[in-house]
Amino acid sequence: MTSIRDSGNIGKEDGIVTVKGWVQDIRNLGGISFLTLRDRYGTVQITMPKKKIEPSLFESLTRLSRESVVAVTGEVKESDQTALGVEVIPISFELYSEAGVPLPMGVIDKVNVEMDTRLNNRFMDLRKPEMKAVFEIRSLVAELISEAMIKNGFLNISTPKIVATGAEGGATLFCIDYFGRQAYLAQSPQLYKQMMMSTGLDRVFEIGPAFRAENSNTNRHVTEFSSFDGEMAWIEKEEDVMAVIEEVIDHVLTQLKERGKKHLDILGKDIIVPKRPYPVLTYTECLKTVIGLGLPLKDGDDLGTEGEKLIGDMMAERGNDLYFIIEYPEEAKPFYIMEKEGTDLSFSFDLDYKGQEISSGGQREHRYPELLKRMEKKGLNPEDFGSYLDAFRYGMPPHGGWGMGVDRLVSKILDLPNVREAILFPRDTSRLTP
Repeated sequence: MTSIRDSGNIGKEDGIVTVKGWVQDIRNLGGISFLTLRDRYGTVQITMPKKKIEPSLFESLTRLSRESVVAVTGEVKESDQTALGVEVIPISFELYSEAGVPLPMGVIDKVNVEMDTRLNNRFMDLRKPEMKAVFEIRSLVAELISEAMIKNGFLNISTPKIVATGAEGGATLFCIDYFGRQAYLAQSPQLYKQMMMSTGLDRVFEIGPAFRAENSNTNRHVTEFSSFDGEMAWIEKEEDVMAVIEEVIDHVLTQLKERGKKHLDILGKDIIVPKRPYPVLTYTECLKTVIGLGLPLKDGDDLGTEGEKLIGDMMAERGNDLYFIIEYPEEAKPFYIMEKEGTDLSFSFDLDYKGQEISSGGQREHRYPELLKRMEKKGLNPEDFGSYLDAFRYGMPPHGGWGMGVDRLVSKILDLPNVREAILFPRDTSRLTP
């Protein structure tokens, strides 16, 4: 046996086993010592009665430094004093790697450690059971997203992350030297997934990296993040897109509550699955609300972090954690969003979760002449979007889609204080390593 996950299924009759892991803690009580061994699945107690095992073995095991990596071979005994119901009486052990002393930070110590220290020593931070639980849950979230999308007929695709032009332009592009030519890291797969709508592959999705050169040092912004993007053809209105997102999020939360229970319990979290359909607010309604609460905004302004929080607090009082905000001013949306004719609004939406935007989307402009007008209105040169525009020039069905931050979704599900908690090795304006 090599996994502590299996230890609880072993009885006296199973005899000799080998368990491998990290030395989490050692308690030396004189006549008896206890070593706690940890791996991904939990811990097992190595019990060392001084008079019943070889003196050299007792001495070697009790002198191990915390976080050393070992394999312990021993006899399994039933025990009502351990969580697993068993303990291991050691016969021999092998030291794979001895941990240096002192540790850069504790793993089980109840001492607050600053975020920078944790991220600088992320390999050690991720040994904590609660941090491992976050990424077990994150992995399950990605799996559940894929399940729901495939069930709804979506094809999983991958798009380039080195691109010739940005989906949204502006100053949020990372420039790179591409063999003497200027290129960029992709802000999103937006242009490519729209191009897919002209191919007949009418429902696509992707979970992949995206990059924004935003000089924002907040608990919700990073420069590299994971984005869950979808695009679907033959829609009649943006509500068709919203209905799919709602179904996907409902599947994620419902199944996570059941299939992720072990990891949620480690974090002390219980998931509340909101009732469907999710409430729908308009931008104008939200703007009036936040202005009435003292936020100095004007028509067309982004609600911003503070505005989103105020709306989130209001919706929480109504028992709604998830809700859509629709009909944003077209001026505030990218060129590919369709305008609502005769108004200054757009066929767009955001999905907010506990007072924070986690997704934006809408109906796209599929008509070639109108798309050109939108580009020109936004100050973009259509010649910079040749390959993209070709897909519209030769037949493009009505379509819409969305982008959703996976990191934000996970952090809001678990009520993490900082989105960096949901990213293995976060990148922001000051962090390029590890």
